[in-house]
Amino acid sequence: MTAKTPFSRLKRITDIQRWLEKLGRETILFLESAGEISILFWDTTVASFTTRLRWKATVEQAYKIGVASLPLVMLTSLFTGIVLALQSSYQLRLFSAEQFTSDLVALSITRELGPVLTAMMVAGRVGASMAAELGTMKVTEQIDALRSLGSDPVRYLVVPRFLACISMLVLLTIYSDLIGIFGGYIVGVLKVGISSYKYLNRTFDILILKDIYTGLIKAFVFGVIISVVSCYYGFKARGGAEGVGHSTTMAVVVSFISIIVFDTFFTAFFYLIF
Repeated sequence: MTAKTPFSRLKRITDIQRWLEKLGRETILFLESAGEISILFWDTTVASFTTRLRWKATVEQAYKIGVASLPLVMLTSLFTGIVLALQSSYQLRLFSAEQFTSDLVALSITRELGPVLTAMMVAGRVGASMAAELGTMKVTEQIDALRSLGSDPVRYLVVPRFLACISMLVLLTIYSDLIGIFGGYIVGVLKVGISSYKYLNRTFDILILKDIYTGLIKAFVFGVIISVVSCYYGFKARGGAEGVGHSTTMAVVVSFISIIVFDTFFTAFFYLIF
């Protein structure tokens, strides 16, 4: 073995130093972004309760977020319910317990898959649209023009999207739960051979209020995350079309990661308290 020269030791120390510097910069940027997103959330919440709401703009955003997302949510939930029922019935058959397919599908959809998959579909479709729209307004100085006219961009642009995203995501989650359970019903009745009455009866028996409202609480929080994160990165857009594209990508990526992180937290929290 060759002995390490002083030059190789110095190079290794320099590499470690550069890695630590990069880690420090990324940590500072992360904390700075988290702080700014928290401030935007606080300003938006305060503006929602203390200023006159723009109902027309809120309804328009609700249509874009909710009604326009129905086909995508329907397809995602339907096939998720079908696949979940197929996989679970195959495994339960090994224990002669196919009748519990309805229980597994109903609980998995309402507690976890319904709110999470719906939030991800909305984040990918609507979050990107919000960030791109506000980013274009930012780079073309329309937001600066609003400020110069004495209008608050948070009240004028963020609040309608914030309220519409929260309300529509909760409703979309209910819709997703129903479609997902229906997908499982199709497999349970036509493929597994469970009677229609027995499948529906077990589904309604196993579901309790806790299972439904824990999923809706998640949907509410996910709506906050998608709207605030998307608007934040739209406001942060710089440098023309390239900057708008970067902000749009960051809005979707950060929304996805935040949804997964908060879903893990809430699942553990509900598991511990119930």
